[in-house]
Amino acid sequence: MTKQEIHQIVSRRSRPAKAPLGRDIIVTTALDLLSRDGLSGLSLRKAAAALDTGPASLYVYFANLGELHTLMLDRALSAVALPAAREGGWRERLTFVLASYLHVLYNGHGLAQLALSTIPTGPNALRLLETLLELLLEGGIDQAVAAWAVDLLVLHVTSVAAEQSVRRDQGYSFGPVIGAINAVSEADYPRIHGLREELLSGGLARFGWGVDVLINGILHAPTLPIATEDIAKPFVKPTE
Repeated sequence: MTKQEIHQIVSRRSRPAKAPLGRDIIVTTALDLLSRDGLSGLSLRKAAAALDTGPASLYVYFANLGELHTLMLDRALSAVALPAAREGGWRERLTFVLASYLHVLYNGHGLAQLALSTIPTGPNALRLLETLLELLLEGGIDQAVAAWAVDLLVLHVTSVAAEQSVRRDQGYSFGPVIGAINAVSEADYPRIHGLREELLSGGLARFGWGVDVLINGILHAPTLPIATEDIAKPFVKPTE
């Protein structure tokens, strides 16, 4: 065997070893893929390829893609800022947490869409849920109402983040909308015509206003109906 052949063999064997697989590195890789390709571009196959392994290797750590989604979202929620205890009123602190949650979802490509389809149950999600419930209860809201209200608040913020992030990623322009609203006939659409400036105003202020409206409604919410169905049952019965 020549020296050159020996050198080639050593070179092949001295390739850098792959990082050992584990939940942490898989979640990190999946979040990188989500940031690059969005939710539609994420799959266990693509995550495995990025880790230089086969999809079967990932099933050792995750039962399915949904379980990976859950851990990905929980990892992202670690960035949600929580207020210092008792600094400011409960409504102010509640809005602060919800605004931080909004920014985390909006600033992470694909995160808002992931949050719309995933219910995280990890420690960061539970920390957020505990904080929101604590603030609602501090505001004197009935415990049962608070349990339902927290879902309403989170869903509202998640929807806003998803809508705004899709518009950003697609380079959406409000030009056609503004043009259509401003061009309406007063005779045909008197209310739209009269409120055209208000319809097109607000920007980020709409988010804070929407949260205030929800909180005001929660403060005056009726007593919860007697629960007769489990949350896991279909929300709408399929048509026959």
